[in-house]
Order: sequence, then structure tokens, then C-alpha cells
Amino acid sequence: MRAWSDETMERARSLVASYPEARSAVMPLLYLAMREEGGSLSDDGMRVVADLIGLTPVQVKAVASFYTMYKRHVGRHLVSVCTSISCHLLGADEVLTAAAAEVGVPVGGTAADGSVTVEGVECIGACGGAVAVQVDYEFVEGVTPDAARSLCRWLIDESPETVHSDAMQERFGGRTAFDWGSEDPTEAVGPMPAFGPYGTAGGA
Repeated sequence: MRAWSDETMERARSLVASYPEARSAVMPLLYLAMREEGGSLSDDGMRVVADLIGLTPVQVKAVASFYTMYKRHVGRHLVSVCTSISCHLLGADEVLTAAAAEVGVPVGGTAADGSVTVEGVECIGACGGAVAVQVDYEFVEGVTPDAARSLCRWLIDESPETVHSDAMQERFGGRTAFDWGSEDPTEAVGPMPAFGPYGTAGGA
């Protein structure tokens, strides 16, 4: 079993200590496991999580396999197109099809070079900014099929180390759900939500 880095283990122990029961830290620790493995969740990572909190690997895998945000196989960037009713009515199917075609994969697939995974998802809470898309859980709203193709091409060609909602909205987005507030400097560093305590955020 591959050991985690000292930095990740320090983060892990700090997270476990913040809960009254160690097992309650299972979900944040799964994000740490993904970060340690470059974005994908491995069996070794789940065994480390199990050891840290006194669960069996099967119990940890049961949590990881239930929630869709824990990915076993994912590209360096994750493009998630909302397909719920508001987005659907405004062309989500066309946006999703365009994104997948640009990457050259079926929906749910990952580019041969490992650069991008494209998926359809249920409501991501930006109905007023339909069609809503997330890249590594960073929002882009008002996305058209052409913009989706350009976004995916940018991810493939430039392979950015981080992605940021405001920058992507300006470059690829359209109508937003509401006027966005003050800029958040936090950037996503991979196909996981950007959150400092998990080591999955850059730019802050």
C-alpha cells in the first residue's frame, strides 16, 4: 500500500481531530485521498482512510461508491454539464453533446490523453444561469454548445494547472443566475472541490 505524503497525513490527522468521532471524517478524507492520487480514488487510498478512522476498507468503499463526487477514474479536469429541467429546457443536451464531441468521448468518458472527463449531472444550483456547467466544481453559467467546445479545447490544449470560476465565466460564460459578489481568489487544482483544508485549492 502506497503511503501518503507527510503533508497529506498532517492534513488528515487535523481533519480527524476536528470531529467528535473519527469515522465522521470519512468524506473529507476521501477528498484527501483523491488529491494524493492526482484526482482519482484508488483502493490504496481508501485503505489509508479506513486505517485512519477505524473502519474497514469495505465500509469506506461503500461511502465512496454511493456519492458521485468520489471518482475512481477521472481526467485532469472534470467537465460537469447540468441536465436538470431549467438547463435541459435551454439546451443542456446540446451543450453536453458538444463538450463530449470536442473531447472525443461518449458522455461519462475520459479523453485518451487523460486531460478531460465529460459528464452529465443533476441540478448544481444555478437554474437562473442555465445552461450551467462546472469545471472541477468551479461554475460557468449561460454556456452554449460553441462555448462548451471552446472550453473543452482550452482544457485540452492549455492544460491549466488551476481553474477559476470568474476567469472561465468571463471567457466562456453568458447569462448568470445573479450578479456575482466579490471575487473569490480560490482556484481548483484538480477534479475536486477547491477547499483549503483538503489541499485542493490554489490561488488564495
